[in-house]
Amino acid sequence: MYKIQTLNNISIKGLERFTRDKYEVASEIGHPDAMMLRSHKLTEQEIPASVKAIGRAGAGVNNIPVSRMTELGIPVFNSPGANANAVKELVMAALLLGSRGVLQGIDYVRSLTDMSDAKAMSKLLEKEKKRFRGQELAGKTLGVIGLGSIGSRVARMALEMGMDVLGYDPALSVDAAWRLPSEVKKMENLQSLMAKSDFVTLHLPAIETTYHLINAELLTAMKPDACLVNFAREEIVDSEAVADALQSNNLRLFVTDFPSPVLIASDKVILMPHLGASTQEAEDNCAVMVANQLMDFLENGNIVNSVNFPGLTLERTTECRLALVNKNVPKMLGRVLSVLADSEINVVDMLNKSRDDIAYNLIDVETPVSAEILGKLQEIEGVISVRVL
Repeated sequence: MYKIQTLNNISIKGLERFTRDKYEVASEIGHPDAMMLRSHKLTEQEIPASVKAIGRAGAGVNNIPVSRMTELGIPVFNSPGANANAVKELVMAALLLGSRGVLQGIDYVRSLTDMSDAKAMSKLLEKEKKRFRGQELAGKTLGVIGLGSIGSRVARMALEMGMDVLGYDPALSVDAAWRLPSEVKKMENLQSLMAKSDFVTLHLPAIETTYHLINAELLTAMKPDACLVNFAREEIVDSEAVADALQSNNLRLFVTDFPSPVLIASDKVILMPHLGASTQEAEDNCAVMVANQLMDFLENGNIVNSVNFPGLTLERTTECRLALVNKNVPKMLGRVLSVLADSEINVVDMLNKSRDDIAYNLIDVETPVSAEILGKLQEIEGVISVRVL
């Protein structure tokens, strides 16, 4: 029986993936095999020694001590793309709100509480509506920074709305490139994209190289009447620099899902309370994806969508399988196979992959492996953990 500890309210559709005959799921549970969470800020002290995997029902993992988990041989899973449609739809709303005086018009109408004459109100609104005149998105240029699961969907959506789309992503994967519409013009640098765009939207992870990527220097490259949209991560944008750009009329509008005190007072911002993935569908999709990944790892050792381990999937060919984590150093695999050979354990199939400082192995063997042999494998210098599946 595997034990799963939940540290947030997880969608019931995800939790239902864990079959009752094999899994016990609870927020308070002793010696969990895996932990499942959303936004909970996980500390090392909260992670029991029994934990073999951690699943984040979302894309970002900055609330998990990933580096330390790698050292301990614990893969961290996430759910990239599961909330992509939810974020894409909110970006569409942001673009529309950023181009039309919708919010200002609504606020004005709501201010007319003293009026009781419907005809007079209609006449007044007909007169005043010009104050909220905006512009259409069709024919405008959208710059998309980050062309992964969400960015590529936003680009396609913008094209369908009649916009011209520029894209920038120095780390564009082959899979992402296949998803990207051919009409997207790929830019070689950020400055050029910013200078040519009427709207710029961000879809990048919060990592060291993206911290305050949008800074004072880069903002000077934007058109003064441009709109900046951030539904990715707060850390990507220097809020102080944006506030200065808005104050000096070097930027028309900032729409973001990450309010900050420095922006609250400005009438040139539209601030949302982190609504990007706040749909029932997104929460369901994320939970189901992570649950499936945790089950496949615990039962078969397969790794899909890990942020710190190599992706590795091997069809089972025997009833006994070894899942072994080791430091990525020379001759490790030879030492492991030598122990098995000396113990007359026949290897039927195997797969080995590495990622940075870690290596992971799935080894299907013909006969059961004893505790003594497991001990010998664990004693090999550089071996971090061994499991029998």
